Amino acid sequence: MAEIPRSRRTAPGRPSTSRPSGSGKSDKFANAGAAVGGFVGAMGGSFAPPVNVNINRTVVNGGGGRRPHSQALMPEPDFSSPAQVRAYCNHLRATAVALSIEVAMGAEILKSVLAAVPDPEGRIGGSRLRAAKVARKLQKSADELRNAAKLAAATYAVFQQEYQEEINRVRHHARPRAQQRMNWTQQ
Repeated sequence: MAEIPRSRRTAPGRPSTSRPSGSGKSDKFANAGAAVGGFVGAMGGSFAPPVNVNINRTVVNGGGGRRPHSQALMPEPDFSSPAQVRAYCNHLRATAVALSIEVAMGAEILKSVLAAVPDPEGRIGGSRLRAAKVARKLQKSADELRNAAKLAAATYAVFQQEYQEEINRVRHHARPRAQQRMNWTQQ
């Protein structure tokens, strides 16, 4: 039995892809696919995608026997000076504004997600009506958070009006700066 040359051998069950020697076409790219496949396979084993690891850690300090505050979203209500009243009202206003924006965005997202659910009765626009009805309550809570921000600012304004005498009594008025005068004697 004559031995088949190495370049003409094929795997069992695969058709021969070699050309007869008299075809006139070269076989210089015959094994290019195998070479590329081997290279990709070798690289595939060593390729590692970037991995990001985020660690969120919440540390709760012992409050010295105090009760824990509502998730520390707001500072402790310590109103022993006008500056603390102002700081508390400003913090409440800023927090309420940020939350109202988040809740309003959540209401819009909820409305768009629920609008994609088909209406069980097949009414035209029924899914949008149901979604709007549900999201309306969330939008109302966003509006109320915005009102809470307005009322927090109004609280400090009313505090200043009602306790103006006490505030002015202890307020230190800064001395006006001495104006620089032209010294005509220095020439």
